[in-house]
Amino acid sequence: WTIAAVCWKWLGEKETHYIDCASDPMDDSALLAKVWEVLDEADIVVGQNSNHFDLRKINARLIESGYPPPSPYKRIDTKVEAKRVAMFTSNRLEWLSSHLSDTPKDKHKDFPGFELWAECMAGNPKAWASMRKYNPTDVIATEEVYMRLRPWIVAHPNIGIYRPDQSKAACPKCGSEEVQHRGTATTQSGIYRRMVCRGCGGWSR
Repeated sequence: WTIAAVCWKWLGEKETHYIDCASDPMDDSALLAKVWEVLDEADIVVGQNSNHFDLRKINARLIESGYPPPSPYKRIDTKVEAKRVAMFTSNRLEWLSSHLSDTPKDKHKDFPGFELWAECMAGNPKAWASMRKYNPTDVIATEEVYMRLRPWIVAHPNIGIYRPDQSKAACPKCGSEEVQHRGTATTQSGIYRRMVCRGCGGWSR
């Protein structure tokens, strides 16, 4: 098997990037080169069901193709986090995006289910057009779901350490300096000042 298409965007930027293998579905070499470059640059990778599926599939193709590991990055799987912090009706992107975002998941109705991938492999130009529409919509939906879940994520990577100015306290979940100290948090190792972010609403200590 090969990877048919990959789509991604950098958090906060408007542009959505997309690359596919429409010219030759069995040759994903150019796609792999680009996805390795993107993963190597990323500090944190956010995706829906990405820990179980997407990143492992990408790794399989990279290993088969002789790539070394990209530089280490942290992972946030919105499906895992949704399941961890709440009991939604469903943790699938179709449900989460329709209830937690303004961008519902694209259902690619013309080619339902696996038919879209099968038709792409068969070289159907209409299927590839649907893929080019479906992938970016899913990426945007995932970003919006992540932004709704972010203040609730307990073990979120510390975004504050990526700021150039480390002199002020910042929210570890979104990096905002609009934080308010509110009470203390007591743990087995000690008592810490607790703060709440006025930007995303997340709590930290």
